Amino acid sequence: MKKTLNKKNLAGLAACAFIFLFSYIIRINPAIPFFLILTYFCFRKKFARVKNANPVNLTFLFLISFCLGYYIIAQEISFYFIPITIIPILGALLFDSLEVAYFLSIATSTSLASLTTEPFKVWFIFTVACVCAVLLVKGARKRSQVIRAGLIAGILQLAALILLEHLRIGHPQRYLIILVNGLLSGIIASGILPFFEYLLRTVTNISMLELADFNHPILQRLILEAPGTYHHSLIVGNLSDSASTAVGANGLLARVGAYYHDIGKLQKPEYFIENQEIKKNAHDELTPTMSKLIIMNHIKEGLELAKKHSLSPVLWDFIQRHHGNSLVYYFYRRALEGKEEDQEVAEEGFRYPGPKPNTKETAIVLLADSVEAATRSLKDPTPDRIRETVHKIINNKFIDGQLDECELTLKDIEKISGVFSKILTGIYHSRVNYQQ
Repeated sequence: MKKTLNKKNLAGLAACAFIFLFSYIIRINPAIPFFLILTYFCFRKKFARVKNANPVNLTFLFLISFCLGYYIIAQEISFYFIPITIIPILGALLFDSLEVAYFLSIATSTSLASLTTEPFKVWFIFTVACVCAVLLVKGARKRSQVIRAGLIAGILQLAALILLEHLRIGHPQRYLIILVNGLLSGIIASGILPFFEYLLRTVTNISMLELADFNHPILQRLILEAPGTYHHSLIVGNLSDSASTAVGANGLLARVGAYYHDIGKLQKPEYFIENQEIKKNAHDELTPTMSKLIIMNHIKEGLELAKKHSLSPVLWDFIQRHHGNSLVYYFYRRALEGKEEDQEVAEEGFRYPGPKPNTKETAIVLLADSVEAATRSLKDPTPDRIRETVHKIINNKFIDGQLDECELTLKDIEKISGVFSKILTGIYHSRVNYQQ
């Protein structure tokens, strides 16, 4: 823990020093970088909850926006040409955080305004555009929403300019520049988003919806080669999405993560019960040790497949963590039953390698995966039995320590249990046998 904190502190100090050095080289008022760093520390606690919102990444995004604006101003080109909303839009999409996007808006608007001859006018126009764009793209799931946000931000820039000039309209070309600037900012932000997703090793709602397309090559292979696993993943996705929404987590991320969590089973689909024929079990002729190696290996093989198809590292977590370090109980029990008197069977050898889930979304997929498999195997799936099974599975995972590293509270776990029970009852409960 101390090493992690030290690395974060060092990164923060390095970023602060770099900003001061950079401001000295280009001769900016030292009050500006001091203001930016002070603003960062005001937001710092909230940034700590946002993945990748570290000083280095924020400084990188800020400098891109600032350097572009600085070049335009240094060439004595009108500030109306500065695409001010690009970085705040990217901040809102990449980090899914209003605080991060607002910080980037304040930093960019204030620093660039200080370089102009009309700092208050420029700051006001830029801030209005940025805040508007951020609000409009928060939670966006379509690229068209990003482009629309840029256009509306441009319209509001125009309105702010007219307001500051006391409704006196002059130089119509300025107004056209501002409108086109806003539209182009949205288009550019939408176009360069995949590059920044790759660079910051994250994934946005827009890209997740593209990954959720069932025409993706991996999902197509699941349909054809492992139809049982495919159907299981769909149900786990529905469970995870609903449960995540109930506890304030990212439902879309959980759903897409669930779609890909078992892709490692594509290597040997016939060894997993959901893909086996009713009267044939591929494990009947194998030792428990060999069976557990095949079962556990789907984690490693899934990760290799994800890297081969260039899936986002965010999805790697769902593949690696959806079993945590839980026990492969069935084959562990078989090993105990078949051991010799002087033979020892170590429990650790029948546990998945982990790591354990470290986010709400990965933890929910772990629970949904276990609960769906257990409920599917019930011989008489009445609502009461389904509810009892859900509670039992979740309690066992909690007692086994699989939820120790995530942020789920006991209240969250109770909500998740209720959502799972409701959905699974609708899917698996016994039906009335109607006369044909």
